[in-house]
Amino acid sequence: MDISARIEAAMRQAIAEGQAGAAPGKLASAFEYALTPGGARIRPTICLNVARACGDDRPALADAAAISIELIHCASLVHDDMPCFDDADIRRGKPALHKAYGQPLALLTGDSLIVAGFEVIARAAQQDPARAVELIRILGQRTGMPYGICAGQGWESEETIDLSAYHRAKTGALFIAATSMGAVAAGQPAEPWEELGDRIGEAFQVADDLKDALLDAEAMGKPAGQDEAHGRPSAVTELGVEGAVQRFRDILSGAIASIPSCPGEADLTQMVRHMAERLIPEPARQPAE
Repeated sequence: MDISARIEAAMRQAIAEGQAGAAPGKLASAFEYALTPGGARIRPTICLNVARACGDDRPALADAAAISIELIHCASLVHDDMPCFDDADIRRGKPALHKAYGQPLALLTGDSLIVAGFEVIARAAQQDPARAVELIRILGQRTGMPYGICAGQGWESEETIDLSAYHRAKTGALFIAATSMGAVAAGQPAEPWEELGDRIGEAFQVADDLKDALLDAEAMGKPAGQDEAHGRPSAVTELGVEGAVQRFRDILSGAIASIPSCPGEADLTQMVRHMAERLIPEPARQPAE
């Protein structure tokens, strides 16, 4: 089974588990709405590619790790879109969840997705309990405080923003989780893989800044121009379009150089390059060529 099929099969199972029993109908529906359609599934794809590069000897545990990250990511999107944060009307080309179901159910859906992320790993723990405990530790670290996406969102409420800490937590945290959890699921230590996730997260942030500045809402499937509207730090504001593209390419080179030695190193390098090609928006490619 290829990686995309593995992700979607595991996601369908996670949705079924979230809707099991006497689940409230509207909340169960909102839960599925938040997860489908799934967008690019970049984070779980990275996680499973790392697991595969490291041997993938516990595929069920790797699948659980990958889906847990995606559940946390989707929860962050639900919360980010709410009026107290970005107040966004659309996400992935359809009404944001709070627009479709109302704010109370949006809040509960985001919370339920976070809890489900940890439950998915717990259910697969019999594959290797020691690895599962480490996966839960990493997921918690990259979700909460002080290094997770909650901390990243929290920086936006500060009068003075530590830009490096802000980007590393808000965007980088789940990419660091993806690379380190993929390695742990396959029996390798997390620490050597953190730099790769950190650099991919940084590259993704620059690419997202470029998309926000250059694309419209229809092309993005979500509101555009949000960095300028909310006064958020941006690589485009700081460096200009050409400078941001060059920054992206420099980060990509560093990411590839940071890949630890492993049986699937060549394939993983190719995956990172292919992913990077898809991240840069078309209007930004020509100036740097």
